[in-house]
Amino acid sequence: MRHRLIAAILISLLGVSLLPRSAAAAGSDCSLALVFALDISVSVDETEYRLQREGLAAALNDPEVSALILQQPDAVAMLVFEWSSHRHQSVKVPWHMIETRTDLSRFTASLIDYPGFPHFYPTGVGRAVAFGLTALAEQSQCTRRVLDVSGDGVNNDGYAPDNAYRHFPVDGVTVNGLVILGADADVLSYYLDNVRFGPGAFVEVAGSFAQYEQAMKRKLLREIGVRQFVSNEGSVSTR
Repeated sequence: MRHRLIAAILISLLGVSLLPRSAAAAGSDCSLALVFALDISVSVDETEYRLQREGLAAALNDPEVSALILQQPDAVAMLVFEWSSHRHQSVKVPWHMIETRTDLSRFTASLIDYPGFPHFYPTGVGRAVAFGLTALAEQSQCTRRVLDVSGDGVNNDGYAPDNAYRHFPVDGVTVNGLVILGADADVLSYYLDNVRFGPGAFVEVAGSFAQYEQAMKRKLLREIGVRQFVSNEGSVSTR
């Protein structure tokens, strides 16, 4: 009960900070809510930090991906936050409702333009998951809700993801991973066993931060066009 009360309080508090006026006022239908969680822990340097932000923006602007987003029956809601230690999560691009190419361009421009730099803190994957789940709880009207967790290391600060799944709202939510190889030999198995969660969940793999954009594109095509991949539910995509 104590954990559920804490989760409810966090949802109430974060609901004020995560919703911009445009999204808060939008009562329209929503096909998909996507929350992107970007790793900025101590293992990520300035170049790798930039490759994540620019890679996500480029993947969203890719013609195949953008067409799939704009073909959805209703709006696609998107939010980006960065995470590192148990105590460090920060929304960088608040909820945007994407219905037109202009909406998408505005969202990706915000992703490139915001100021920031990696935090030299440890890796709190469980708290990042909890933060993302709390954000998704604001978009309960969406037909599907997906949390994208990018990272290159295992949890070494604060509670583990399984605690987040026990005590934060998970009904109807899928959590997919995008693992970046190179810093931690155990990261892929960790994401498969501990981060991947919910219906159709999977883990995409980038061989390095330089491959992040292409890995994110593959991941978005799979997430948004989920019906194409029913037979591969739960598998790792590495191509």
